[in-house]
Amino acid sequence: MSAKKQRLPKIKPINNFAMLIFLSLFELIVGFISASAGDEGFHSKAFLAMLLLIAAEWVYVVAFYAALHRRNFELEFIAFFLSSVGLATIGSVNAEAAFKQCFMVIGGIMVFTVLVFLLGNVDLCMKLRLPVAIAAIGLLAVNLVIARSINGARNWIEIGGISIQPSEFVKVAFIFVGAATLEKIQTSKNIFAFIGFAIVCVGTLILIKDFGTALVFFTTFLIIAFMVSGDIKTIILAVTSAVLGAGIVIKYKSYVTARFSVYRHIWEKDYYNSSGWQQTRTLVGLASGGLLGLGIGNGNTRYVAYSTSDLIFGVICEEWGFIFAVITVLSFVAIAVSALVNSIAARSTFYSIAAVAGAGMLLFQTSLNIFGITDVLPLTGVTLPFISQGGSSMLCCWGVLAFIKASDVRTYNYLSGAKKGGAAKK
Repeated sequence: MSAKKQRLPKIKPINNFAMLIFLSLFELIVGFISASAGDEGFHSKAFLAMLLLIAAEWVYVVAFYAALHRRNFELEFIAFFLSSVGLATIGSVNAEAAFKQCFMVIGGIMVFTVLVFLLGNVDLCMKLRLPVAIAAIGLLAVNLVIARSINGARNWIEIGGISIQPSEFVKVAFIFVGAATLEKIQTSKNIFAFIGFAIVCVGTLILIKDFGTALVFFTTFLIIAFMVSGDIKTIILAVTSAVLGAGIVIKYKSYVTARFSVYRHIWEKDYYNSSGWQQTRTLVGLASGGLLGLGIGNGNTRYVAYSTSDLIFGVICEEWGFIFAVITVLSFVAIAVSALVNSIAARSTFYSIAAVAGAGMLLFQTSLNIFGITDVLPLTGVTLPFISQGGSSMLCCWGVLAFIKASDVRTYNYLSGAKKGGAAKK
């Protein structure tokens, strides 16, 4: 035997520009097919929306790669991919909506960029937790007073002809406040402060009857509780959350019963053509798509109400195929795995809590959406992150992704490199 030790092959890092070129080609193809879908000719706005997204992606990667020497873009590539799938699906149904959605994606990238820079300063985050909490509660209070009701939930505010959903922005604040407040638990004051904040947020969502979003907040609360520690404070969090959940069911038992009466009964004659109409048609479309799909623009689920928002995963399954739908789901799993890996080596408890809570929120919301339309869980009307049509949701998703990005120790390496470079010149 040779005395020399065998050298293990080194795993090469991802080639960012090769990945970006591949992603851009995929987006060009699906964007062109999407714009060509239907019998009304070529929808130039749908294709232009995809071109704008591709341009935004290139500007983002080149700027951070060349000017700021950042090399880790895996999370952004996943989010770009999911956003482009949503844009293509929406564009094949409504070109005008796709054009608006494109600007929301670009806005989300800007929110992501600003938040990542902000989260780089932990001390500043600690100082901002109280103002952010007050702003979040104030936004929910305004929502409670002036919001209009859509599908039973009073969670929409219209400003200058633009509808926004305040609870989406509060999701980002909820994670920020929770992670910053519990980053260093030295007294019971911190733990009870966050419990109070959580009760106000979830309680307001219950009052406006947005149970889907309330459930997302409630689950995120549990994740943050689990992330804290194994001492008595965690027990307090768990017990409080259980009491809060029980209170929700008791207070709104009749409403919840009526709201979810169709659950597991959608194929029965009393519901098939009434309250179960959306789900049954979506399931038929999902099954008819097969492994490879019917082709973009060739499905029937697109004609069901809310096909580009709540039911968009059904459209993807029918037109893009089961294999592609699985790839889409695995993209969310990849985000969650990335958060778990990053949290282990994160430079602060703040980053660990925020990253896992953010990933848990995205993954749970994805589960609610997919399992809701397939009748595995009650249909709650939450959006599919990064994919469903909706400006507030898109901005929120990119904002939550910033927490996961900030937890990666490589994200701020370029800052230390720049400082060393400046010191060497002196």
